[in-house]
Amino acid sequence: MNGTNRRTFIKSSMVASAGVILPNPTGTQAKPSQNPIHIPLRIGLMTYNLARNWDIETIIANCTKAQFEHVELRTTHAHKVEVNLTKAQRGEVKKRFEDSPIRAISFASGFSYHHGDPAVLKRNTEGTKEYILLAQDVGVKGIRVFPNQIPVEGVPVEKTLEQIGRTCREIATFGADHGVQIRIANHGRGTNRLKITRKILDYADCTHLYVNFNCDPTDTEEPGFESNFNLVRGRIGNVHMHQLFHETYPYRRLFQLLKESRYEGYCNAEIPESCEPIRLMQYYRALFLAYQNVI
Repeated sequence: MNGTNRRTFIKSSMVASAGVILPNPTGTQAKPSQNPIHIPLRIGLMTYNLARNWDIETIIANCTKAQFEHVELRTTHAHKVEVNLTKAQRGEVKKRFEDSPIRAISFASGFSYHHGDPAVLKRNTEGTKEYILLAQDVGVKGIRVFPNQIPVEGVPVEKTLEQIGRTCREIATFGADHGVQIRIANHGRGTNRLKITRKILDYADCTHLYVNFNCDPTDTEEPGFESNFNLVRGRIGNVHMHQLFHETYPYRRLFQLLKESRYEGYCNAEIPESCEPIRLMQYYRALFLAYQNVI
């Protein structure tokens, strides 16, 4: 083997072992592997709490430095991406993110649908719709919403869950009409368990409603983590990760299950503030990748 052929052989071998696809001499491209297990999940930042005081420019700059691909903007925070923006201002926000390395954006709202008072429930329902229209204007892919409590005083639990499901169906259908995905979180007092999330999905009976998987400590309760995960498998639209160093939560297994179920969304870090935010984000991303055995 001469020097040129030897170098070509080594280069081709290295590319193949890394899973990189190069055009062949005929100009066509080989088909990628159908097994997604070795492709890393995509990381993002949920701006509550670490980035609660950052403006859009700071969010873009810090996420770029830390190689975070997605940002989930907590509404009512310092980012000021709110429903009072004019049409022109909404266009400016959309362009700023489109011109950045950030691949996608989402909203994390505080709207909830458990309320026994019809007026409060209506305010939350209509408020969600306003943010769906904002999301459409600024290019947001999805919105996190809450259940957010059971029991409600004087109301049977199943009636509250039915109300949450029915409201989610209304919201998710409205969202789908405007190209925005609605994600109900397993979060709140009594509503943080995935078996409750499953009931809400069943009451909603809506293919447009997805789950914001919240990595709650109750996920590991009987009958076990994988069984609980399977209750919402295939319906997860977003993931909130917390402190990856907590050994009591099976993050490595979670990432395996997400890959096996061909999850295509983002895994967003929801972590506390830090005096060295970029350094924290870089370490967080490294551990996130290490749990997936890709570094």
